[in-house]
Amino acid sequence: MSRKIIFGTLFVCVAALLPQSVFAARLFVGPTTGTFTVGSTFEVSLFLDTRGQSINAFSAELQFPPDKLQLVSPTAGKSIIGVWTAPPQFNNQAGTIDLAGGIPNGITTNQGLISTLTFRVKQVGTATLHFGDISRVLLNDGKGTDVLQGTQSGIYRLTLPPPAGPLVASETHPRQDQWYPASQAILRWANNNPVSGYSYVLSKSPVEAPDGISEGVSDSVAYKILADGTHYFHIKALRSGVWGGITHFAVNVDTEAPAEFPILVAPSSRTTSYTPVVQFQTTDVHSGIEHYEFKVVPLSPRSNSADASRIGSEQFFIEAEGKQILNLTLGSYDIIARAYDHAGNFREETERLTIATPLGLFVSNEGIHLGPATILWHWLFVAMAMLAGVLLVGAQRVRRWYETLVEHHARKELPHDVNQKLEELRAYRQKYGKLVVLLLLIGLSLFNSPRAISAATTAEFSPPVIQTASRSIANDEIFYVGGVTDVPKAEIVVYLQNLETGETLSETVVAGTNREWFYRYNSFLTTGNYLMWAQARVGEEVSPPSPQVRVQVRKTALEFGGSRFSYQFLYLGVSLLFLLIIIGLTTFIVVYTRRGRRRHHEFMREIREAEESVRRGFAVLRRDVEAELSLVHKMKASKELSDEEKQREGELLRDLSQIEKHIGKEIWDVERVQTS
Repeated sequence: MSRKIIFGTLFVCVAALLPQSVFAARLFVGPTTGTFTVGSTFEVSLFLDTRGQSINAFSAELQFPPDKLQLVSPTAGKSIIGVWTAPPQFNNQAGTIDLAGGIPNGITTNQGLISTLTFRVKQVGTATLHFGDISRVLLNDGKGTDVLQGTQSGIYRLTLPPPAGPLVASETHPRQDQWYPASQAILRWANNNPVSGYSYVLSKSPVEAPDGISEGVSDSVAYKILADGTHYFHIKALRSGVWGGITHFAVNVDTEAPAEFPILVAPSSRTTSYTPVVQFQTTDVHSGIEHYEFKVVPLSPRSNSADASRIGSEQFFIEAEGKQILNLTLGSYDIIARAYDHAGNFREETERLTIATPLGLFVSNEGIHLGPATILWHWLFVAMAMLAGVLLVGAQRVRRWYETLVEHHARKELPHDVNQKLEELRAYRQKYGKLVVLLLLIGLSLFNSPRAISAATTAEFSPPVIQTASRSIANDEIFYVGGVTDVPKAEIVVYLQNLETGETLSETVVAGTNREWFYRYNSFLTTGNYLMWAQARVGEEVSPPSPQVRVQVRKTALEFGGSRFSYQFLYLGVSLLFLLIIIGLTTFIVVYTRRGRRRHHEFMREIREAEESVRRGFAVLRRDVEAELSLVHKMKASKELSDEEKQREGELLRDLSQIEKHIGKEIWDVERVQTS
């Protein structure tokens, strides 16, 4: 990449330094087509058409398939380029060629030769030589204006040399330029003149000479298991003791499906947009991607007429590009995309698309979706139940505290003990019963089954192949199945048997001219396990049954006859109930906390008033006691106190101490009760 940047910078600088009016210029190669054999070389010239303008600089990147072509030498030689910013650079591993140069004083030409490239053919197939996006053609206007508006690519057919030996053909891989999904190859050859032996070899080299050892006079060979890729069969004949020319034959094998790929939905697979954009793309190692097919299957029977005519009744896959813009309504859909390679193998991928209301966008049967994260319902219920429990305990304590305040405030006393029982709150319990209603499957009678099986034993065509099926669905989603059959427009009978009840549903659809068939059930299936198979019918002939496919219908909705009520609404209702409980408990705690604080402040004000009154009473009492003690002290100073007077003094001191202690304890008890 750094080399490309350097080239681009250099040729812009050259254009600016060269001397200095807009129609489009173009770059093209010549020849644009051709057929060349493996091992040979051919030349491709690069031309510039200025379309009547003066051009003074250019930059070009050419790309070629490195597995099929090898650049032998890019030659400047005779060229309209006067100043090369660097010699032409090439990379045979990446398949790129970089050229850049300037033209002093500019040039006006309709077929100016820039360079001639010589390629060697490495392998059979089709090779394309095309210009990269960084190619530029600059106008001779002193500003370096890019006027490149078009390029012409070259497409070349690469083949093996014409047969010089026996004529070779294959019944399993008849065309050498086509890919086949068969790993077994049968090759046959013939000669106009009798021969005494053949020597042949199968290898990965497109041109190779077999050894001089005869393999016998057999005119065919079978290779049972060939690896994926291109193999080359080389054979020569021995006639009159002389080995003749060699014939080369290509065998292309591709048994692998394209690589797995995601189906990307924008803005997301759960969206409120009615026009989501679907993109898908993949690769194939050997034969390459040939085309994509696409289908949208509604999973709800409630679709509008536009959906029914455009999607719901659509029988087959349609060929599509890797990007599709849909126009849908509310509901769930399966987006099915298939990628086919050139051998006919295909890879099928399915993506669930849900178009929901703004509320439904965040709620599903799995849980609540918050961006890339999903909170599962059971974890949400556990968290909400724990929070409700904590709030319930808190509400009990607040209620007990409040009632204690009310009681003490009403009684206006200073209790030593608080032994008040609070009324217990009832626990909320929700009992969910499971309602099981069987949805009867009404189908065609099976009284003709023995006769159909008997006819199947004499059928001359194969059973239909099931390619697409909703093997695991919810009981609020529509069942569908599709595949291919050997006979165009054959009737396909689809059987679906409930393993729990034994009831069997059968429906008939008609395959298209392309032998594809598709069936979509118009109602819901009951919860349980099913076996599904299909048979093809043409007139009175019936094919053998196809291999059975197990179908599981999960219970994600309550069943009421033909109606379904998704669990997500039940889960959402339970969540809302929990939320209401949490809001109610929180409101209870907040309200009673505020009321309790008001009660507490009022009660504390009354306590402080009572305390102040007690203190004033205590001060008066203390004054009287101290006055009496003062009198006793005066008597002590004048004479000795009698025993009775000494006893009185002691009692006064003890009473004073008891009163102070008793009053302090009462006040402390009140404070403790109100703050606990």
